[in-house]
Formats: sequence, C-alpha cells, structure tokens
Amino acid sequence: MFLQTEHEFTLPKGYADAEGNLHRKGVMRLATALDEIEAERASRARGNADLLPVMLLSRVVVRLEGVACITPEVIGGLFTADFAFLQNMYETINTAEEAVIQVQCPHCGKDFTDTLNFALGE
Repeated sequence: MFLQTEHEFTLPKGYADAEGNLHRKGVMRLATALDEIEAERASRARGNADLLPVMLLSRVVVRLEGVACITPEVIGGLFTADFAFLQNMYETINTAEEAVIQVQCPHCGKDFTDTLNFALGE
C-alpha cells in the first residue's frame, strides 16, 4: 500500500507577494505529531492561541510556486478564501480515511466516488 504524503493544490485566489505577483500552485504534506506540538508552542509563545492554524499551515505547506520560504507571515497574508481552503485541505488529508468525494457524471448522471484532488482542472 502506498501512502501519499504530499498533495498538490491550487489556491482559489492566490498569494499576492510584495510586488503584486500571484502565487497559486503549491504542495502540502501530511502533518506529524511534532508539527502540531511545535505550532501550539509557537502560538503560545507569541501570546496568541488564535495563531495556531497559521503556525501549523506554515509548517505543512512545503511549496508555493515562486515563494522561497513559507513562513507564518506568508500564511497570514493569504486571502481568507485561500486560508479557509488550506485549513479544509489540512483537515481532509490528515484524517485516517482517504480523501474521497461523491460526484455525478455530467453526461450520464451516474453517481460514483472519486479521490479528492485539490489542483484545479483535474
């Protein structure tokens, strides 16, 4: 059995850097226990428990096209739609079950289950 540890994604809006460039494609890896512990420790150290999701996502988002380093500041600078998208993706890929979705064929109307893909156009 193969365990997929990294998942590609395409942000709905895109991260806008200081020059105004949009960065949309990236990769998120599965979280480890240490990711959760360190993110919680860092958010408490900064005196703001609400930062936990930002700290956690900055650890598990391993690539974002054209962005050299994924920091809490990069994650905090995302549009809310993109932040919510990544939070949902995090919860989906880190559950014990494979990420699947119920879909319906637009041509024949048949219902089936398919693996959830976070990259647009696939």
